[in-house]
Amino acid sequence: MLWNRRDFCLSAVAGLFAPKALASSESTGYRLVAQTDRARILRAAQQYLSLAPVTITSFHSPKSPGGLHDFFSQADYFWPDPKNPHGPYINRDGQSNPENFDDHRRVMVELSIRMPALTAAWRLTHEKRYAQKAGDYLRAWFVTPATRMNPNLEFSQGVIGRSTGRSYGIIDTLHLVEVARAASLLDRSALSPNDMDAVKDWFHDYLQWMTTSQKGKDERSALNNHATCWALQASEYARLIGDESIRKEIHAWFVQTLLSSQLGQNGSFPRELDRTKPYSYSIFNFDVMAGLAQSLIGTGQNLTTFSLPDGRGLCKAAEFLFPYLKDKTRWPYRKDVEHFDALPARSPGLLFSGLACHRPEYIALWKQLNPDPTDKEIIRNYPIRQPLLWV
Repeated sequence: MLWNRRDFCLSAVAGLFAPKALASSESTGYRLVAQTDRARILRAAQQYLSLAPVTITSFHSPKSPGGLHDFFSQADYFWPDPKNPHGPYINRDGQSNPENFDDHRRVMVELSIRMPALTAAWRLTHEKRYAQKAGDYLRAWFVTPATRMNPNLEFSQGVIGRSTGRSYGIIDTLHLVEVARAASLLDRSALSPNDMDAVKDWFHDYLQWMTTSQKGKDERSALNNHATCWALQASEYARLIGDESIRKEIHAWFVQTLLSSQLGQNGSFPRELDRTKPYSYSIFNFDVMAGLAQSLIGTGQNLTTFSLPDGRGLCKAAEFLFPYLKDKTRWPYRKDVEHFDALPARSPGLLFSGLACHRPEYIALWKQLNPDPTDKEIIRNYPIRQPLLWV
Protein backbone atom coordinates (compact mmCIF):
# COMPACT_ATOMS: atom_id res chain seq x y z
CA MET A 1 0.00 0.00 0.00
CA LEU A 2 1.35 3.45 -0.88
CA TRP A 3 1.84 6.23 1.63
CA ASN A 4 -0.41 9.22 1.24
CA ARG A 5 0.95 12.67 2.02
CA ARG A 6 -0.78 12.88 5.41
CA ASP A 7 0.67 9.61 6.69
CA PHE A 8 4.10 10.49 5.37
CA CYS A 9 4.11 13.81 7.22
CA LEU A 10 2.94 12.20 10.42
CA SER A 11 5.57 9.49 10.25
CA ALA A 12 8.26 12.03 9.52
CA VAL A 13 7.41 13.84 12.73
CA ALA A 14 7.24 10.67 14.73
CA GLY A 15 10.34 9.16 13.18
CA LEU A 16 8.98 5.71 13.79
CA PHE A 17 8.43 3.73 10.64
CA ALA A 18 10.33 1.84 8.04
CA PRO A 19 9.26 3.20 4.61
CA LYS A 20 6.97 0.28 3.80
CA ALA A 21 5.21 0.12 7.15
CA LEU A 22 1.70 1.52 7.29
CA ALA A 23 -0.17 1.29 10.59
CA SER A 24 -3.57 2.38 11.75
CA SER A 25 -3.82 5.75 13.49
CA GLU A 26 -4.17 3.96 16.81
CA SER A 27 -0.96 1.94 16.47
CA THR A 28 0.72 5.03 15.04
CA GLY A 29 -0.06 6.81 18.29
CA TYR A 30 1.15 3.93 20.43
CA ARG A 31 4.44 3.66 18.56
CA LEU A 32 4.95 7.41 18.72
CA VAL A 33 4.41 7.56 22.48
CA ALA A 34 6.38 4.37 23.14
CA GLN A 35 9.44 5.75 21.37
CA THR A 36 9.10 9.21 22.91
CA ASP A 37 8.41 8.11 26.49
CA ARG A 38 10.07 4.71 26.89
CA ALA A 39 13.12 5.92 28.83
CA ARG A 40 10.99 8.31 30.90
CA ILE A 41 8.47 5.61 31.80
CA LEU A 42 11.03 2.97 32.76
CA ARG A 43 13.09 5.43 34.79
CA ALA A 44 10.05 6.44 36.81
CA ALA A 45 8.70 2.90 37.22
CA GLN A 46 12.06 1.65 38.46
CA GLN A 47 11.96 4.30 41.16
CA TYR A 48 8.38 3.46 42.16
CA LEU A 49 9.11 -0.25 42.60
CA SER A 50 10.73 0.49 45.95
CA LEU A 51 7.98 2.77 47.27
CA ALA A 52 5.10 1.48 49.37
CA PRO A 53 1.55 2.65 48.61
CA VAL A 54 0.21 5.23 51.04
CA THR A 55 -3.50 5.99 51.22
CA ILE A 56 -5.66 8.61 52.91
CA THR A 57 -5.97 6.49 56.06
CA SER A 58 -2.40 7.50 57.00
CA PHE A 59 -3.56 11.09 57.53
CA HIS A 60 -6.50 12.60 59.34
CA SER A 61 -7.29 16.25 59.80
CA PRO A 62 -9.13 17.57 62.86
CA LYS A 63 -10.93 19.85 60.39
CA SER A 64 -12.50 16.85 58.63
CA PRO A 65 -16.15 16.09 59.44
CA GLY A 66 -15.64 12.56 58.10
CA GLY A 67 -13.93 9.43 59.34
CA LEU A 68 -10.56 7.83 58.71
CA HIS A 69 -11.58 6.39 55.32
CA ASP A 70 -13.28 9.56 54.04
CA PHE A 71 -11.40 11.74 51.59
CA PHE A 72 -11.17 15.32 52.83
CA SER A 73 -9.94 18.51 51.19
CA GLN A 74 -10.53 22.24 51.48
CA ALA A 75 -11.56 24.64 48.73
CA ASP A 76 -8.39 26.07 47.24
CA TYR A 77 -9.38 29.70 46.90
CA PHE A 78 -10.94 30.34 50.31
CA TRP A 79 -9.08 32.19 53.07
CA PRO A 80 -9.72 33.50 56.58
CA ASP A 81 -11.56 36.81 56.53
CA PRO A 82 -9.19 39.55 57.83
CA LYS A 83 -12.23 41.42 59.14
CA ASN A 84 -13.56 38.34 60.93
CA PRO A 85 -10.62 35.94 61.54
CA HIS A 86 -12.74 33.34 63.34
CA GLY A 87 -15.69 33.55 60.96
CA PRO A 88 -16.48 31.90 57.63
CA TYR A 89 -13.74 31.83 55.02
CA ILE A 90 -13.99 34.19 52.04
CA ASN A 91 -13.18 33.65 48.36
CA ARG A 92 -10.01 34.89 46.62
CA ASP A 93 -10.42 33.37 43.17
CA GLY A 94 -7.26 31.88 41.69
CA GLN A 95 -5.18 32.26 44.85
CA SER A 96 -4.59 28.92 46.57
CA ASN A 97 -4.46 28.92 50.36
CA PRO A 98 -1.20 27.20 51.40
CA GLU A 99 -2.56 26.53 54.90
CA ASN A 100 -5.26 24.13 53.66
CA PHE A 101 -5.13 20.46 54.63
CA ASP A 102 -3.60 18.80 51.59
CA ASP A 103 -2.42 15.32 52.59
CA HIS A 104 -5.32 13.40 51.04
CA ARG A 105 -4.89 15.19 47.74
CA ARG A 106 -1.14 14.69 47.89
CA VAL A 107 -1.29 10.93 48.30
CA MET A 108 -4.00 10.62 45.64
CA VAL A 109 -1.76 12.53 43.24
CA GLU A 110 1.08 10.15 44.15
CA LEU A 111 -1.22 7.25 43.29
CA SER A 112 -2.13 8.89 40.00
CA ILE A 113 1.52 9.37 39.07
CA ARG A 114 2.97 6.05 40.19
CA MET A 115 0.38 3.40 39.40
CA PRO A 116 -0.14 4.42 35.73
CA ALA A 117 3.63 4.71 35.21
CA LEU A 118 4.07 1.17 36.53
CA THR A 119 1.30 -0.02 34.24
CA ALA A 120 2.89 1.72 31.27
CA ALA A 121 6.22 0.05 32.09
CA TRP A 122 4.48 -3.32 32.19
CA ARG A 123 2.91 -2.66 28.78
CA LEU A 124 6.30 -1.80 27.34
CA THR A 125 8.32 -4.66 28.87
CA HIS A 126 5.79 -7.32 29.94
CA GLU A 127 7.78 -7.61 33.18
CA LYS A 128 5.43 -8.82 35.93
CA ARG A 129 7.16 -6.85 38.68
CA TYR A 130 5.71 -3.64 37.30
CA ALA A 131 2.19 -5.06 37.09
CA GLN A 132 2.45 -6.55 40.57
CA LYS A 133 3.45 -3.21 42.04
CA ALA A 134 0.62 -1.47 40.21
CA GLY A 135 -1.70 -4.05 41.75
CA ASP A 136 -0.37 -3.23 45.21
CA TYR A 137 -1.59 0.34 44.77
CA LEU A 138 -5.03 -0.79 43.63
CA ARG A 139 -5.39 -3.17 46.58
CA ALA A 140 -4.32 -0.53 49.10
CA TRP A 141 -6.70 2.15 47.82
CA PHE A 142 -9.75 0.15 46.81
CA VAL A 143 -9.68 -3.33 48.37
CA THR A 144 -7.88 -3.70 51.72
CA PRO A 145 -10.34 -2.85 54.53
CA ALA A 146 -7.75 -1.13 56.71
CA THR A 147 -6.52 1.29 54.03
CA ARG A 148 -9.22 1.67 51.37
CA MET A 149 -11.00 4.94 50.69
CA ASN A 150 -14.78 5.20 50.97
CA PRO A 151 -16.31 5.56 47.48
CA ASN A 152 -17.69 9.09 47.77
CA LEU A 153 -16.52 12.69 48.08
CA GLU A 154 -18.95 14.01 50.63
CA PHE A 155 -16.22 16.00 52.37
CA SER A 156 -14.19 17.37 49.49
CA GLN A 157 -13.44 21.08 49.03
CA GLY A 158 -15.32 22.15 52.09
CA VAL A 159 -15.19 25.77 53.27
CA ILE A 160 -14.72 26.53 56.94
CA GLY A 161 -17.83 28.17 58.30
CA ARG A 162 -19.79 27.55 55.11
CA SER A 163 -19.84 23.91 53.98
CA THR A 164 -18.53 20.50 55.00
CA GLY A 165 -18.19 19.56 51.32
CA ARG A 166 -19.19 20.90 47.91
CA SER A 167 -20.02 19.58 44.47
CA TYR A 168 -16.91 21.29 43.12
CA GLY A 169 -14.87 18.85 45.19
CA ILE A 170 -15.61 16.03 42.73
CA ILE A 171 -12.85 17.47 40.60
CA ASP A 172 -10.38 16.13 43.18
CA THR A 173 -10.88 12.57 41.95
CA LEU A 174 -9.91 13.58 38.44
CA HIS A 175 -6.64 12.02 39.55
CA LEU A 176 -8.33 8.62 39.57
CA VAL A 177 -9.08 8.79 35.85
CA GLU A 178 -5.74 7.46 34.67
CA VAL A 179 -5.71 4.97 37.55
CA ALA A 180 -8.98 3.52 36.23
CA ARG A 181 -7.61 3.57 32.71
CA ALA A 182 -4.50 1.68 33.82
CA ALA A 183 -6.52 -0.82 35.85
CA SER A 184 -8.55 -1.70 32.75
CA LEU A 185 -5.34 -2.79 31.00
CA LEU A 186 -3.91 -5.01 33.73
CA ASP A 187 -4.30 -8.78 33.94
CA ARG A 188 -3.73 -11.47 36.57
CA SER A 189 -0.10 -10.45 36.78
CA ALA A 190 -1.35 -7.55 38.89
CA LEU A 191 -4.49 -8.73 40.68
CA SER A 192 -6.38 -11.89 41.42
CA PRO A 193 -9.86 -12.09 39.88
CA ASN A 194 -11.39 -11.42 43.30
CA ASP A 195 -9.26 -8.34 43.85
CA MET A 196 -10.03 -7.02 40.38
CA ASP A 197 -13.73 -7.53 41.06
CA ALA A 198 -13.32 -5.56 44.28
CA VAL A 199 -11.61 -2.72 42.43
CA LYS A 200 -14.43 -2.64 39.88
CA ASP A 201 -17.00 -2.73 42.67
CA TRP A 202 -15.35 0.35 44.21
CA PHE A 203 -15.52 2.28 40.96
CA HIS A 204 -19.08 1.09 40.39
CA ASP A 205 -20.09 2.44 43.78
CA TYR A 206 -18.24 5.70 43.25
CA LEU A 207 -19.76 6.18 39.80
CA GLN A 208 -23.21 5.55 41.24
CA TRP A 209 -22.54 8.23 43.88
CA MET A 210 -21.33 10.62 41.15
CA THR A 211 -24.46 10.11 39.07
CA THR A 212 -27.12 10.00 41.80
CA SER A 213 -25.97 12.25 44.67
CA GLN A 214 -26.93 15.92 44.67
CA LYS A 215 -23.27 16.90 44.63
CA GLY A 216 -22.71 14.71 41.57
CA LYS A 217 -25.73 16.11 39.75
CA ASP A 218 -24.68 19.69 40.52
CA GLU A 219 -21.16 19.04 39.24
CA ARG A 220 -22.45 17.56 36.00
CA SER A 221 -24.50 20.73 35.49
CA ALA A 222 -21.55 23.09 35.94
CA LEU A 223 -20.89 25.45 33.04
CA ASN A 224 -17.09 25.24 32.95
CA ASN A 225 -14.25 22.74 33.35
CA HIS A 226 -15.97 21.09 36.32
CA ALA A 227 -18.57 19.52 34.01
CA THR A 228 -15.84 18.37 31.61
CA CYS A 229 -13.95 16.78 34.48
CA TRP A 230 -17.10 15.08 35.74
CA ALA A 231 -17.68 13.63 32.28
CA LEU A 232 -14.12 12.33 31.85
CA GLN A 233 -14.31 10.65 35.23
CA ALA A 234 -17.70 9.09 34.56
CA SER A 235 -16.60 7.87 31.14
CA GLU A 236 -13.44 6.16 32.38
CA TYR A 237 -15.03 4.64 35.47
CA ALA A 238 -17.85 3.31 33.29
CA ARG A 239 -15.29 1.98 30.84
CA LEU A 240 -13.54 0.07 33.62
CA ILE A 241 -16.72 -1.57 34.88
CA GLY A 242 -18.19 -2.14 31.40
CA ASP A 243 -21.17 0.23 31.66
CA GLU A 244 -21.63 1.23 28.02
CA SER A 245 -25.01 2.82 28.66
CA ILE A 246 -23.43 5.61 30.71
CA ARG A 247 -20.70 6.07 28.12
CA LYS A 248 -23.28 6.44 25.35
CA GLU A 249 -25.16 9.00 27.44
CA ILE A 250 -21.95 11.00 27.91
CA HIS A 251 -21.17 10.75 24.20
CA ALA A 252 -24.59 12.18 23.33
CA TRP A 253 -24.24 14.88 25.99
CA PHE A 254 -20.85 15.90 24.55
CA VAL A 255 -22.39 16.33 21.09
CA GLN A 256 -25.63 17.97 22.17
CA THR A 257 -24.61 20.14 25.12
CA LEU A 258 -21.04 20.12 26.42
CA LEU A 259 -19.28 21.34 23.30
CA SER A 260 -21.77 24.07 22.43
CA SER A 261 -21.98 25.36 26.02
CA GLN A 262 -18.24 25.66 26.54
CA LEU A 263 -16.46 26.29 23.24
CA GLY A 264 -16.47 29.71 21.60
CA GLN A 265 -16.66 30.39 17.90
CA ASN A 266 -12.92 31.06 17.72
CA GLY A 267 -12.02 27.83 19.54
CA SER A 268 -11.50 29.43 22.95
CA PHE A 269 -13.24 28.53 26.20
CA PRO A 270 -14.89 31.86 27.16
CA ARG A 271 -15.76 30.83 30.72
CA GLU A 272 -12.15 29.84 31.36
CA LEU A 273 -10.90 33.13 29.88
CA ASP A 274 -13.03 34.96 32.44
CA ARG A 275 -11.10 33.35 35.32
CA THR A 276 -8.11 34.83 37.10
CA LYS A 277 -5.96 32.07 35.59
CA PRO A 278 -7.22 32.08 31.99
CA TYR A 279 -4.14 30.50 30.40
CA SER A 280 -3.98 27.61 32.84
CA TYR A 281 -7.72 26.91 32.79
CA SER A 282 -7.92 27.10 29.00
CA ILE A 283 -5.19 24.49 28.63
CA PHE A 284 -6.69 22.39 31.41
CA ASN A 285 -10.18 22.31 29.93
CA PHE A 286 -8.80 21.57 26.48
CA ASP A 287 -6.73 18.66 27.79
CA VAL A 288 -9.64 17.20 29.74
CA MET A 289 -12.08 17.60 26.84
CA ALA A 290 -9.58 15.99 24.46
CA GLY A 291 -9.08 13.19 27.00
CA LEU A 292 -12.85 12.72 27.14
CA ALA A 293 -13.00 12.40 23.35
CA GLN A 294 -10.18 9.85 23.51
CA SER A 295 -11.95 7.98 26.31
CA LEU A 296 -15.14 7.69 24.27
CA ILE A 297 -13.49 6.22 21.17
CA GLY A 298 -15.53 3.19 20.15
CA THR A 299 -18.74 4.51 21.70
CA GLY A 300 -19.87 6.37 18.60
CA GLN A 301 -18.59 9.05 16.28
CA ASN A 302 -15.00 10.11 16.96
CA LEU A 303 -15.42 13.21 19.09
CA THR A 304 -11.92 14.51 18.46
CA THR A 305 -12.78 15.11 14.82
CA PHE A 306 -16.47 15.91 15.40
CA SER A 307 -17.56 19.50 14.87
CA LEU A 308 -20.82 21.37 15.21
CA PRO A 309 -22.43 22.83 12.05
CA ASP A 310 -20.70 26.14 12.81
CA GLY A 311 -17.27 24.47 12.90
CA ARG A 312 -16.75 24.35 16.65
CA GLY A 313 -14.92 21.22 17.77
CA LEU A 314 -11.72 20.01 19.37
CA CYS A 315 -9.70 20.53 16.21
CA LYS A 316 -10.80 24.17 16.40
CA ALA A 317 -9.87 24.36 20.09
CA ALA A 318 -6.43 22.95 19.32
CA GLU A 319 -6.00 25.46 16.51
CA PHE A 320 -6.80 28.28 18.93
CA LEU A 321 -4.41 27.16 21.68
CA PHE A 322 -1.49 25.90 19.60
CA PRO A 323 0.20 29.29 18.99
CA TYR A 324 0.09 30.08 22.72
CA LEU A 325 1.39 26.68 23.75
CA LYS A 326 4.24 27.21 21.33
CA ASP A 327 4.94 30.75 22.52
CA LYS A 328 3.04 31.97 25.57
CA THR A 329 4.40 35.50 25.12
CA ARG A 330 1.80 35.77 22.34
CA TRP A 331 -1.05 35.15 24.82
CA PRO A 332 -3.39 38.11 24.17
CA TYR A 333 -5.38 37.82 27.39
CA ARG A 334 -4.38 38.66 30.93
CA LYS A 335 -1.72 36.55 32.62
CA ASP A 336 -2.63 34.10 35.35
CA VAL A 337 -2.41 35.50 38.86
CA GLU A 338 -0.30 32.50 39.87
CA HIS A 339 2.01 29.92 38.23
CA PHE A 340 2.03 31.49 34.77
CA ASP A 341 5.80 31.02 34.52
CA ALA A 342 5.48 27.25 35.15
CA LEU A 343 3.37 26.73 32.01
CA PRO A 344 2.97 25.13 29.57
CA ALA A 345 3.55 21.47 30.40
CA ARG A 346 3.22 18.71 27.81
CA SER A 347 -0.40 18.84 26.71
CA PRO A 348 -2.06 15.47 26.05
CA GLY A 349 -4.65 17.37 24.05
CA LEU A 350 -1.92 18.35 21.59
CA LEU A 351 -1.06 14.69 21.05
CA PHE A 352 -4.65 13.49 20.69
CA SER A 353 -5.65 16.34 18.36
CA GLY A 354 -2.39 16.10 16.42
CA LEU A 355 -3.11 12.48 15.61
CA ALA A 356 -6.84 12.88 14.95
CA CYS A 357 -6.77 16.24 13.17
CA HIS A 358 -3.67 15.32 11.12
CA ARG A 359 -1.51 18.15 12.43
CA PRO A 360 2.09 16.92 12.76
CA GLU A 361 3.19 20.30 14.10
CA TYR A 362 1.08 19.65 17.21
CA ILE A 363 2.88 16.36 17.78
CA ALA A 364 6.26 18.00 17.28
CA LEU A 365 5.43 20.57 19.96
CA TRP A 366 3.99 17.89 22.26
CA LYS A 367 7.32 16.08 22.15
CA GLN A 368 9.19 19.25 23.12
CA LEU A 369 7.13 20.21 26.16
CA ASN A 370 7.91 19.09 29.72
CA PRO A 371 6.07 15.81 30.53
CA ASP A 372 6.80 15.94 34.27
CA PRO A 373 6.04 19.36 35.75
CA THR A 374 7.13 19.92 39.34
CA ASP A 375 4.96 22.91 40.22
CA LYS A 376 2.29 21.66 42.61
CA GLU A 377 -0.48 23.73 41.04
CA ILE A 378 0.34 22.53 37.55
CA ILE A 379 0.41 18.91 38.71
CA ARG A 380 -3.04 19.40 40.26
CA ASN A 381 -4.43 20.28 36.82
CA TYR A 382 -2.54 17.59 34.90
CA PRO A 383 -4.45 14.28 35.10
CA ILE A 384 -3.21 12.50 31.94
CA ARG A 385 0.49 11.80 32.31
CA GLN A 386 0.83 8.46 30.52
CA PRO A 387 -0.66 8.82 27.04
CA LEU A 388 0.74 5.35 26.24
CA LEU A 389 -2.33 4.06 28.10
CA TRP A 390 -4.69 6.10 25.91
CA VAL A 391 -3.57 5.54 22.31
